[in-house]
Amino acid sequence: MSLQEKLKDRSAVIGVVGLGYVGLPLVLAYARAGIRAVGFDIDTAKSDAIHAGRSYIKHIPSEHIAESLAAGTLDATTDFARVSECDAIILCVPTPLDHHFEPDLSYVIDTIESVVPHMKAGQVVSLESTTYPGTTDEELLSRVEAAGFKAGESVYVVYSPEREDPGNPKFSATNIPKVVGGITPACLEAGVALYGAVFEQVVPVSSCKVAELTKLLENIFRAVNIGLVNELKIAADAMGIDIWEVIRAASTKPFGFTPFYPGPGLGGHCIPIDPFYLTWKAREYGVHTRFIELAGEINRSMPKYVVNRTMEALNTKGKAVNGSRILILGLAYKANVDDMRESPTFELLDRFKSLGAVVDFHDPHIRVVGPTREHMAWAGKESVAWSPENIASYDCIVISTHHAAFDLTELAASADLIIDTRNAMAAIATREGQVLKA
Repeated sequence: MSLQEKLKDRSAVIGVVGLGYVGLPLVLAYARAGIRAVGFDIDTAKSDAIHAGRSYIKHIPSEHIAESLAAGTLDATTDFARVSECDAIILCVPTPLDHHFEPDLSYVIDTIESVVPHMKAGQVVSLESTTYPGTTDEELLSRVEAAGFKAGESVYVVYSPEREDPGNPKFSATNIPKVVGGITPACLEAGVALYGAVFEQVVPVSSCKVAELTKLLENIFRAVNIGLVNELKIAADAMGIDIWEVIRAASTKPFGFTPFYPGPGLGGHCIPIDPFYLTWKAREYGVHTRFIELAGEINRSMPKYVVNRTMEALNTKGKAVNGSRILILGLAYKANVDDMRESPTFELLDRFKSLGAVVDFHDPHIRVVGPTREHMAWAGKESVAWSPENIASYDCIVISTHHAAFDLTELAASADLIIDTRNAMAAIATREGQVLKA
């Protein structure tokens, strides 16, 4: 029986490898659609949480996990031998950068090498991790065919980039159009069937490379425009102009303008990383992507700019950053989520600490810093409690993330100095000289 037939009668089994912010909602999408789904992860804590019916990602309700478990459509394991039970395997693993800002495909390679020994004829293998054009052909296809399979005949290899916007109530795992590319036409047909079973719209493209570059274009578009507005913020500050007012005014144009907003730097698993996957691959073809690299340099410089503005503000109060008590509001990289991956707050913490400040953070969505690849020194640090007395005890408050849960009126009543990187205090009554935008 073909995958298409199995999906139609709900007898298919879908495996999802990597149960993070992409993989967990995806495996739940299949399970809640009545299709048996098995989640694979090397972290036993994640499979244990799923078996207990407990979500470990804030915006994913535990009820969705518990209901799928009760229905018998959801399972989770660390045993990759169970890949043989699945009709399709979807890989949702990290693709970070190394210390030289070059692609680190070790998670993808390790995962496919763990999957291949347990594959069987007729399976679909899909990569969702964001990466440079050619990865699916060079890293997945080569290993699958080295094991004796033939793409488009005995197995089906596809690439379908993840599209997630954590914390955005308008979009779920399945109502964002799903781009799919295949190694062969038969692979593409299988991929469209795989994702068409749960996604409202599937967008087929002519190759895996097209699908890979599509994802990079989406994220580079954001990175470059954020870099532009961050650079404009610095220029506007020097001229005594409020860049936020400028953006509001420009946004009244009903055509030809899309608003982007400045901040303390880029965060998340995509925007700070993905552009460099293309710049690295482009060099192989003798192409220097100067525009993309410049935007990256500007965005990476923003934490330093915020620290410098904070030092200037403290100086106006007759204080040095060395010995000052600084509280950063928001560890998550974006508002109203618990995702701290690549958050610029970590660099703010590092920079303030290196200058001799006593630095803490408060985030209602992240009670304690978990393990990270780049900032292990902060693991275990706890979010300080929110109270007027605590706020008043700091020389400076830096708003790095604008969570809706923050009581900004109470902040204005309690804080002596506020560095606002998100324009969060714009509608709040404050004292003259109390707030500095950065």
